[in-house]
Amino acid sequence: MAKNKPTLFADVVGQNAAKRRMTFYQQCYTKSGMMPNSMIVAQKGGGKTFMAKALGQHLMREGEAKAKPFLEINCASLKNIRQFFNNVVIPHMIDKDITILFDEASELPKDMEMGLLTILNPNKNHRNEFAVDDYVVDFDFRRHTFMFATSEPHKVFHALMDRLDRIDLEEYKNDELGEIVSRNLPDIKFENGLLTNIATVLRGNARAAQKMANNIAIFLKAKRTKKFTNKHWAELKDQLGILPLGLNPIEVQVLRHLSEKKDCSLTHLSAKTGLSKACLQRDFEMYLQKMNLMEITTAGRAITSCGQKYLEGLAE
Repeated sequence: MAKNKPTLFADVVGQNAAKRRMTFYQQCYTKSGMMPNSMIVAQKGGGKTFMAKALGQHLMREGEAKAKPFLEINCASLKNIRQFFNNVVIPHMIDKDITILFDEASELPKDMEMGLLTILNPNKNHRNEFAVDDYVVDFDFRRHTFMFATSEPHKVFHALMDRLDRIDLEEYKNDELGEIVSRNLPDIKFENGLLTNIATVLRGNARAAQKMANNIAIFLKAKRTKKFTNKHWAELKDQLGILPLGLNPIEVQVLRHLSEKKDCSLTHLSAKTGLSKACLQRDFEMYLQKMNLMEITTAGRAITSCGQKYLEGLAE
């Protein structure tokens, strides 16, 4: 087998470890017609679906001219395993080759998780039979490839995780985010150092980088220029309300409440913001902690010195 250079993902910025591993899987499939069923883990907007599709487009055996069909399923749309059989298995899998991506795998219905435990435990011939309402299906992993993706692996049933090869994507560094912006705008010239400045508001997120590239393209089209300067960036930030570090208004509101009340409780923050406790914890507090703007102690939530400096900077 050839040395596993990540050539399949030449258009993917960063993620070298994941690219090497997924290239190895593709090479295995080319030779044997099989690859491990896998779980891709990354933050929202971290490139899970993009990487899965990039691999799926190259799953073909030696001598084949094109990859087998690729089907993406949002697990939040699945009500139960019966719906999965009726809408996916029967029309797309019986006597057919296919790769299926189960996106947002943390949203899998419980009976789907239980069913997958059996389906993903094939015999020595890489096959397994599973029945729903007396309808028996032969799952043949020489023809069927399952990929899963999630940003919340802790919510996926641990026994199901154990059935899958886990691939963790790395958070994007600022230079990589700048490169993503630049690649999406090949005809645009950026003022020296500006891409790094732009990357600081993208929260380590590849999808945010792509969206920012679209915003810059629209802005420059209106300006009728193909050069993006620091002056343009200041204007665009003002028009879009972009804050330092990419914080959103709710996160700034949380910091201001913490600045006013020492050792604030989650209940108090929920009442002040009008958001549920779960929403605050999931969507806002994590990034504030990551950027060392707030901390959670046994006494409650508190703003850090960095958080205070952040608010002071906004007031200037």
